[in-house]
Amino acid sequence: MDFNLECLKLDLKLNDKENELFNIYFDELIEVNKVMNLTSITEKNEVFNKHFLDSLYLTKALEKKDFMLCDVGSGAGFPAIPNAIINKDAKIVIIDSLGKRINFINNLTKKLCLSNVNAYHLRAEDAKEFREKFDYVTARAVSKLNILLELCMPLVRVGGSFIAMKSQNIEIELDEAKNAINALGAKLDKIIEYELPDGAGKRSLIIIKKIKNTNLKYPRKFSQIKDKPL
Repeated sequence: MDFNLECLKLDLKLNDKENELFNIYFDELIEVNKVMNLTSITEKNEVFNKHFLDSLYLTKALEKKDFMLCDVGSGAGFPAIPNAIINKDAKIVIIDSLGKRINFINNLTKKLCLSNVNAYHLRAEDAKEFREKFDYVTARAVSKLNILLELCMPLVRVGGSFIAMKSQNIEIELDEAKNAINALGAKLDKIIEYELPDGAGKRSLIIIKKIKNTNLKYPRKFSQIKDKPL
């Protein structure tokens, strides 16, 4: 796979500095992965394809450059960090429930000199200070859609969108999430499907727009969300 060529297909022309940052990102990911479980994908071409390029496909759902985005359960920084590298106008917040991952992100953003990223050791259901603040909230293959919606939609401003990055087989999850979408003041906007090169698989961006304020009783405690999804 030619990473730069695939980026061009997304109307993203990477400069030398951005290419350098992606290579530093890869080196840091692999080095830290030796002592902390960040990814099972470690071969360079696969990392650039299944992590970096896949993250950049998010740009197909973003309608402007100077947005505020929150990435929930970002893990090793996907999709937040690749998008921060190519868009310095965006303000990006990462929240993750595992402190070790946040430490990795903080060290990484310092090495990449990304002043547009802030990371917090925080559970989404406890992120009261970020309620209805973001143009976009993203989650990449973290949990089932109806659970993700209750965790993430309260963070989206009215008129903004929650974007779930999923594999192709989404019909059952979408059907199960109908009640949650309605209860949280949202509507299904559109679904963008794409296929990664080298036979790496089909993916979907599920874009759910917020049309009114989310009831303050949401999100519930995670145990309730998990046991009785909306």
